[in-house]
Amino acid sequence: MSELIQAVLDNNEKTDLRQFLRDLRQQEQRYLLRNEILNAFSAYCSHHEKPEQFCHGSHLGKLIAYTQEIILDEGSFCFIVRPKIASQEVFRLSEDDLTVDVMTVQELLDIRDLLVNRFHPNEGDVLELDFQPFYDYSPSIRDPKNIGKGVQFLNRFLSSKLFQDPQEWLEALFKFLSLHRHNGTQLLINERIKSQGELSSQVKKALQFVSGRPDTAAYETFRFDFQSMGFEPGWGNTAGRVKETLELLDELVDSPDHQTLEAFISRIPMVFRVVLVSPHGWFGQEGVLGRPDTGGQVVYVLDQAKSLEKQLQEDLCLAGLDVTKVKPKVIILSRLIPNSDGTRCNQRLEKVHGTDNAWILRVPFRDFNPNLTQSWISRFEIWPYLETYAIDSERELLAEFEGRPDLIVGNYSDGNLVAFLLARRLKVTQCNVAHALEKSKYLFSNLYWQDSEEQYHFSLQFTADLIAMNAANFIISSTYQEIVGTPDSIGQYESYKCFTMPELYHVVNGVELFSPKFNVVPPGVNEAVYFPYTRSEDRLPDDRDRLEDLLFTLDDPEQVYGKLDDPSKQPLFSMARLDRIKNLTGLAECFGRSPELQERCNLILVAGKLRVEDTADREEASEMEKLYRIIDEYNLHGKIRWLGVRLPKTDSGEIYRVIADHQGIFVQPALFEAFGLTILEAMISGIPTFATQFGGPLEIIQDRVNGFYINPTKLDEMAEKILEFVSKCEQNPDYWQEISSRGVERVYSTYTWRIHTTRLLSLAKIYGFWNYTSQEDREDMLRYLESLFYLLFKPRAKQLLEQHMHR
Repeated sequence: MSELIQAVLDNNEKTDLRQFLRDLRQQEQRYLLRNEILNAFSAYCSHHEKPEQFCHGSHLGKLIAYTQEIILDEGSFCFIVRPKIASQEVFRLSEDDLTVDVMTVQELLDIRDLLVNRFHPNEGDVLELDFQPFYDYSPSIRDPKNIGKGVQFLNRFLSSKLFQDPQEWLEALFKFLSLHRHNGTQLLINERIKSQGELSSQVKKALQFVSGRPDTAAYETFRFDFQSMGFEPGWGNTAGRVKETLELLDELVDSPDHQTLEAFISRIPMVFRVVLVSPHGWFGQEGVLGRPDTGGQVVYVLDQAKSLEKQLQEDLCLAGLDVTKVKPKVIILSRLIPNSDGTRCNQRLEKVHGTDNAWILRVPFRDFNPNLTQSWISRFEIWPYLETYAIDSERELLAEFEGRPDLIVGNYSDGNLVAFLLARRLKVTQCNVAHALEKSKYLFSNLYWQDSEEQYHFSLQFTADLIAMNAANFIISSTYQEIVGTPDSIGQYESYKCFTMPELYHVVNGVELFSPKFNVVPPGVNEAVYFPYTRSEDRLPDDRDRLEDLLFTLDDPEQVYGKLDDPSKQPLFSMARLDRIKNLTGLAECFGRSPELQERCNLILVAGKLRVEDTADREEASEMEKLYRIIDEYNLHGKIRWLGVRLPKTDSGEIYRVIADHQGIFVQPALFEAFGLTILEAMISGIPTFATQFGGPLEIIQDRVNGFYINPTKLDEMAEKILEFVSKCEQNPDYWQEISSRGVERVYSTYTWRIHTTRLLSLAKIYGFWNYTSQEDREDMLRYLESLFYLLFKPRAKQLLEQHMHR
């Protein structure tokens, strides 16, 4: 990139650069982001009548395209350039003579502090956090396109080690297999096999033995013969399955490769008990969706729990462990809320519907102040309670499992921090799922953290994120861009690479993006609830009629605001929480600003509550007031219906199908969406879907093939894109059906829970094997993280608790 800057300075484009910078200086803004930079350069080119080739093909045009941020400092300009994904370079251009100096990360963070008047060099240095030294001796991915494929890289790395030093690694493999037991029952190999050399020879004998039996012969029929050779249950449920597993091990011993290694480790029965941690919000199976902090994550975790239990049952049966009466167990660890407002969130233990042994275990926060802890607490306020919550949860989990779990999966920032605390105490594999990192949702949230601390407490959340993401054994993300973004935008995890929390700390290197801990494992959709509207045999006519009435005609002010003048118009439909990021008010304003859209469509929103006085969430209340204002300002009465209902899960599935019956359109207008489960739900139901171009939908939808991207910050453009689709449908009656069918196909081919849980369990096993065989000493990292927790996070959490004590 320095060559590109030099190329600009070495020819007549230097004059254009000088003039462009002079134009920027005339503006009041001192901090410009990528879109603002592109718009400013486009305006410069237009004003100076530059040809199209100059705007995009010149050295200066390319430099501007790579520039993510420009900070205007006194006498100079700071360019933050992103020449490729997961890479950043920083330069200072002098305003006088355009000399270029490379800047360090520390200098960049100082300038950002200075920008918000929080730079105090005479008072001493600010705390600097740097995690890079802990990753220096770990294997690292080199090519950015392989980020998110951590397990494939790790398998290649491990198999190459097996090949380079077979004796050492096969000895480690032998010891690893010897460790496996469940509830006191030895699995895989017993004391008759005393070394890796004996293991190799006994595997060949066992292969010869099972080869002489019918493939369908049940393991129970030769179990005791197998024990005499040194083998215990866990290899397979039939002679054929046992033979396949032993052949994989035999091949691994003789000629190791990464595919054989993954296939073999994935078959080892290592995971029996799983904890899914999700403390915030209202976690329940009925009557909770649409409440504050309660949406897609609840759906995700419940569906994941069901699929995990089913997959564990299948895997353990295939391993032949049904003969040992082993039963897998999945526990969703959430918060017990005594003032449960008609939900079951005050019940300690609740069985997950449709499962044999999956449960919601609710543990209460300790009663520091019953006025708060007896009721719902915002996800931004729960930080002071999480350490004692983890201590109490450990005791409850050990009692429920009658032993330690094998895998702990955290969800969101709070769940990931609790997962860290539990995994550290129990010495268990930790997996993180971010769902959405707030840092990338709220613009400049780290830079101006002090201004929003009273409401959002980002100093606690971002510190918790740093601790949890570095502590995790592995991290699963729904999309590649969640980790490292796109060529044009920063990824959620990438935003933690370096940033400042002025007057609190500087993060010089917050996360190693090239670490093999990152894996893309998209979620699925519950196919029993969400399925195509064309499957009429699986739909209940009474439900369809009831929900059609609710959507279009029911006159009930307790549930519905707005009466449609013409219910036969094509429905624009959206369903989400009323918060700023979900941006339902933006969709309403888009609709209000387009008379053409109002003429041809109705807008139907399903969004939690109707009355401001019914919510304790400040952001939700603000969005409700804004939605009422928009309806009045654009006189949308007769054209909009706002349903303030919390739908049971079966109704949420059918409501999409009713919209599809009316050849409706689903619009997801979020300012940022980490993934977008509602997008999958709408697409699999058969509704053509328009979704935000910011975040996960970029990887779900293929634009104009099986759905459409929209820019929710450009309301007129958004309306035009929807109108274009409506017009095409009018001109070609088959067009709606074409997009509908392709959307359904996209979900079934890529986004199922079976694919997700098979991958998740495979990852848990491989990372467990890696942690054991590599003997990777993570203790130094974990001690560093504990120091951050006790010296940085905990004192600030105590300050917040003190505030809570007086409420």
